[in-house]
Amino acid sequence: MARSLVLNGYLFLARRAKGFARKTLSRRLAAGKEHPERYVEKLGECSVTRPSGRLIWVHAASVGESLSILELSRRLLGEDRNLHILITTGTVTSAVALEKRMPDRMIHQFVPLDFGDGIAKFLDHWAPDLAIWTESELWPRTLTAIKRRDIPLVMANARMSLKSYRRWRWWKGTAASILRQFDYVMAQDKDTGRYLIGLGMPSDRLEVTGSLKEGASPLPHDERMRAALARSIGGRTTWLAASTHPGEEEIILAAHRRVQRSFPDLFLIIAPRHPERGAEIASQLRSDGWTVAQRSAGQSIESRTDIYLADTIGEMGTWFRLAPVTFMGGSLVEIGGHNPFEPAALGSAVIHGPHVQNFADAYDRLRLADASVMVRDGEQLATQLELTLVPERTASMATAAWDALSEGASVTDRVMEVLRSHMKGGR
Repeated sequence: MARSLVLNGYLFLARRAKGFARKTLSRRLAAGKEHPERYVEKLGECSVTRPSGRLIWVHAASVGESLSILELSRRLLGEDRNLHILITTGTVTSAVALEKRMPDRMIHQFVPLDFGDGIAKFLDHWAPDLAIWTESELWPRTLTAIKRRDIPLVMANARMSLKSYRRWRWWKGTAASILRQFDYVMAQDKDTGRYLIGLGMPSDRLEVTGSLKEGASPLPHDERMRAALARSIGGRTTWLAASTHPGEEEIILAAHRRVQRSFPDLFLIIAPRHPERGAEIASQLRSDGWTVAQRSAGQSIESRTDIYLADTIGEMGTWFRLAPVTFMGGSLVEIGGHNPFEPAALGSAVIHGPHVQNFADAYDRLRLADASVMVRDGEQLATQLELTLVPERTASMATAAWDALSEGASVTDRVMEVLRSHMKGGR
């Protein structure tokens, strides 16, 4: 299929935009949005020597995507002692989250920008035997450069929202040109599969496998730290508001205040999606009369502490283990929700809002199994909290969630099969 005129125009301009790439990075560096030493990796300046043997390149745009690929990576590396995996991400946050979790023979680099000559330098250096794209980030120049070098290209965990599908329909020829660069696509859900086929992905190169996040290992934690925090909390009834966004904390706090009538010792952990909001949230909480301990400031939980503000990166596994009930944020405001399998895998009952389109199938599965509860506003959140915090109800939901998760464990097995069939011989 011939490339669309729009795509050809983009590729022509992007190839000549080396100066623009450097200016963009300079602005981001000055704003504190890039790694001060490693930002040049985004220009294709590789900071690590390529190891000998076969190498798989995995690109994951965000923290959630990068962590979801770790279990798959461990299994691939366990099968082949000569294999290395290169994982690229675009954000400093994702690099920090991966730093302590990557298995041996896994390397992190920041992905080159889609304009300038960075991607050519990157591919010259790493020469991967297989490229794996995750979820939905489509970079035209990077993908066409991969295929020009005859590198097998697979999309795993593919996800596309209805909003993205409608946007891409205006550029259907361009979308088809980009999607046909992939040798095979594994979609998280039927809607994504239908959208991708509607945009021109050949149906014989697409399969609905489910989400890799179902088969991911439980989030890690420091057991000594968890035990120390549990001692500080004592026997207080505890719940967690995880991955919250602006506009949600106010609703959560109103519900917390109401539920305190039934559970006078109620203790709340708030883990905002973006920890850099911590100081702002702490200030607002204190001005509203709450006694707050802020983790990033090294403050300890005391008997009079109402709320623990967990404004750090990479410790969510600890918070899920401490709280028998979790409200998953990004769902009472129109963000699209966050991965419910993370708390469910650690025995925390899940409550969420109506805006969960990013993980619709996952939330549907948990809800149908009576492993989660949807609320539409603060009043419903308070009502369901009072019901869910009862230990018998919490245990019932946790068991149901575990059963629902077990059904999805075969996803990683199927993805492994597909990747093996597309792997080149290596060098």
